[in-house]
Amino acid sequence: MPTVEEDRAITAAAKSDPDAQPLTRKQLEAMVPIRALRGRPPSPNRKQLVSIRYSPEVLAWFRATGPGWQARLDRVLKDYVNRRVKRAANQA
Repeated sequence: MPTVEEDRAITAAAKSDPDAQPLTRKQLEAMVPIRALRGRPPSPNRKQLVSIRYSPEVLAWFRATGPGWQARLDRVLKDYVNRRVKRAANQA
């Protein structure tokens, strides 16, 4: 850590450079950590992490379809559930 005298010298040098002015308190308070800006925005339909076992043939087939295979597997399972729900509603 710089001493008080060193800190004053650094601050004076920064203030004298028109291209490198220190940030104002308002600018500092408006800053957001870069981690908050990275990645996808949070989804309202958060998926749950589970451990499940599938047959090797099923995994091999979906993996062979390329990137996004897990989303496609999820879509197939959702379609199956929706068909079963509709069937149950029609029988009631």
